[in-house]
Amino acid sequence: MRTFSPKPDDIDRAWHVVDADGLVLGRLASETARLLRGKHKPTFAPHVDTGDHVIVVNASRIVMTAGKADSKMAYRHSGYPGGLKSRSYAELLATRPEEVVRRAVKGMLPKGTLGRQMLTKLKVYAGPDHPHAAQGPTPLALEHARANASGRQS
Repeated sequence: MRTFSPKPDDIDRAWHVVDADGLVLGRLASETARLLRGKHKPTFAPHVDTGDHVIVVNASRIVMTAGKADSKMAYRHSGYPGGLKSRSYAELLATRPEEVVRRAVKGMLPKGTLGRQMLTKLKVYAGPDHPHAAQGPTPLALEHARANASGRQS
């Protein structure tokens, strides 16, 4: 039997919308990466982008457990000597919550051109509104990613 390799005609891309209000960042990111990669489809192939589009709304209301918001740092480099900048995730969450979600999902995707192509199908918004209503996204409930009131996993 030959290995199945999906052709462009075999790929059907759906749109999903995820409400990140009260969800734990890592669990949200792993489920989002799975959808972007297409691992939930029977036509999955590791060398082809078969994934769906994912819209994440309410990114400013995500939860980081175990005090990671204060202790975990986000780094970027200007390319010049001594150009390393660092910010805590609490600062980043306050100013650019979309970037927090995007970084977490990017780390769970393949590295290289295929992963960068998959990341373009991720749309993240800090508030509850998004401009993709015309695509007819289906709401996706991630109850296993929700944190309870004390900040620990339920």
